[in-house]
This record gives sequence, C-alpha cells and structure tokens, in this order.
Amino acid sequence: MLRIRPNHARAFSTLRKTPLYDMHLSLGASTAEFGGWDMPIKYPLGIMKEHLHCRAEAGLFDVSHMVPCRVTGKDRAKFMEKICVADVQNMPEGMGSLSLITNDNGGVIDDCIVTNAGDHIYMVINAGHEDKDIPHILKHMEAFGGDVAFEKVDCGLLALQGPSAAKVLAKLSDDSVTKMAFMSAKPVTVMGVPCFVTRSGYTGEDGYELGIPLEETEKIAKALLDQPEVEIIGLGARDSLRLEAGLCLYGNDLDDTTTPSEGNLLWTIPKSRRADGGFVGAEKILGEIADKKLVKRKRVGFVGTGPPPRGGDKLFTPEGDEVGVVTSGVYGPSLKKPVGMAYVKKKFMKAGTKLQAEVRGKRRDVTITKMPFVEPGYYRGE
Repeated sequence: MLRIRPNHARAFSTLRKTPLYDMHLSLGASTAEFGGWDMPIKYPLGIMKEHLHCRAEAGLFDVSHMVPCRVTGKDRAKFMEKICVADVQNMPEGMGSLSLITNDNGGVIDDCIVTNAGDHIYMVINAGHEDKDIPHILKHMEAFGGDVAFEKVDCGLLALQGPSAAKVLAKLSDDSVTKMAFMSAKPVTVMGVPCFVTRSGYTGEDGYELGIPLEETEKIAKALLDQPEVEIIGLGARDSLRLEAGLCLYGNDLDDTTTPSEGNLLWTIPKSRRADGGFVGAEKILGEIADKKLVKRKRVGFVGTGPPPRGGDKLFTPEGDEVGVVTSGVYGPSLKKPVGMAYVKKKFMKAGTKLQAEVRGKRRDVTITKMPFVEPGYYRGE
C-alpha cells in the first residue's frame, strides 16, 4: 500500500507541486503528500476503474515528482559503475536498464533507471531522494577524480502506459515510436516539442516516459488526454498496477538495509559486474551471491483472501510461528483478489507455501506466489 498523508487543508505550503498541479485540481483530483510533493492520488473515475482502464487502453500519469539527472564527461560510464550495479560501459547507446544505487553495507539506497543517451548518461531517481541520493553521488564523484559531472534536469515527466500507448503517442509524434523496444530511448518531437522518450514505465504494461520542457508539459498532457483511449491516472492506481507487476516501491519493499539478494533483485547485476565488482558495497553483495547461506530472508509475492494485508502486518505459519512481514498489499483489480509483497525467512519463500497474515487482529490465509502476478505487456521489438 502506498504510504501517503492526506493533504486535507492544503495548508502545507512547503509541499512541492508539479507543472500539472492546477490541471489535476481542475480534473477533480484528490491529492495527498508523497515524497514531499502534493500529488494526485485518484480522480472521480476511482482507483479501481483507473487501474483497469490502464490495463485495457492507456493511462496518463504525472511523474514529474521523480528526479531526472544527467551525468557527463568522458569518464561518466566508469563513474556510474562505481555508484550503481549496471554494466554501463557496455550499455548500447539508446538503451537503459533498471539499476540499484548501493551503500557501503550492500544496502539499496535507491532503484533507478540508467540510460546511455549517447553524449551523457540519463538517470531518473525516486521522488524525495535528492537529499539522499545526490550527496551520495557527489561524495563518490569527488573521490573518483575523473572527468565526470552531474546535474539535475528541470523538466516535466509524463508516463503513458497501456496497450494503446504506442498508437496514441504515434498520433502526436511519428510512427518510429511504435518500433522502439522496451527500455530503449531517444529524442522524439511530440507536437513540435523536443522531448526525451524512453519505452519504459512502472505498471507492467507497454508504454513510455516522456521528459518534456517544463513550459510545454501541460500542453502535451492535455493533448494526450484528448485522445479517446487515454484516462488520467493517480498514484493510487499506479501503486496497484506496479504491485500486480511485481515491481518494488522504495520505502516499502526496499530500503538502505536491504541487499539485492534479499530483495530478489540479483537480475539487475550482470555477470560482468559480478566478475569485476567495483561498485559501492560490492564486497557484501558479491559475498552473498557466493554464499547463499549468508542471506536469511527473501522478498516474495503472495495472494490472499478477504481484506488485503498492509505494510507492517506480520506473517505466521499455520502453527503460529512468526516468519515474516508484509511490505506492500492491495486488492488487485486485475486478479480480483488481494496481492502483496513480504519478506520471509528463506525456508518459507517457495511458491505454494501457505502462511497467515494478521490483518486487523485476525489471521487470514495467504499463499506465496511467483511474481509478476500479471503477464507483462512490454514490447521487446520485432
């Protein structure tokens, strides 16, 4: 479940607002604090219908609270391999990947998208993480000493997600966007506006994320919403969509005490990086890869019955032994049942394991299940 605080009185003048804030209010959005931003959680359509519309057609998300950054200089790829686990030096131009920024203890500081944009590395870090990620990056940049520079990019960010996303974006740009493969990226002119477009997102559906000049963000957002296939979607449905897709929410399912092994995120560390290490926390992380007995808990998915378990709810064996804790849980509109993520002791991580979650003082059956819960709709190319 998304951890948010309702912004009932709008008295929180310190909350930041995206370029589309007034548009959200005009569309009837209910907003709340998230990561230091006043963000739309749902619209009159409602979270359930927003979720299902994105799975069926296309949903537009304002993700301008995220933090796009640019890393430049001839040593940029080498430096990026110091702070994240991706194989940046061998990343093809115009391609990206989900990666992890790690600390000295092997914990995950943040999960982020890292893209080889040709003359720079483009990365997007999570909302509210400037005070955490950026000092960490700059500290290691100073110690690195090579030809590298870092800067935030001031732009609007929109995510267009769903099976109709490609044909919708093509109407406002050109047909080349339909041929982009999952995790590819390139400059695209949308309605005459130069944008940076990646074929990615966080819903499990096909889709795109668009970096747009701030002053043009609302124009493009409104043009997308004018398309009959598109509905505006809030963070509430974004949370249920990403959870059905088996994707982590930092702060819920990951934190700086969680290692990639514990989080079942070793797929983000290519073989080349396991061989040479070199990234912050490599000794701890590679040690856990070499000796699996060092890992005592694992992130798992589960399905349940009745009210969905929420973050912090404890998990027990049928015999009453406490063996884990829920980190995220929602009613999955696509599956019509509760779904969630949890950390459990390793012996209970196998799919099919029966456990019980303590929900509102009552223990309810859950079953450990492989993720994702829904089949991904990513376009891998022809």
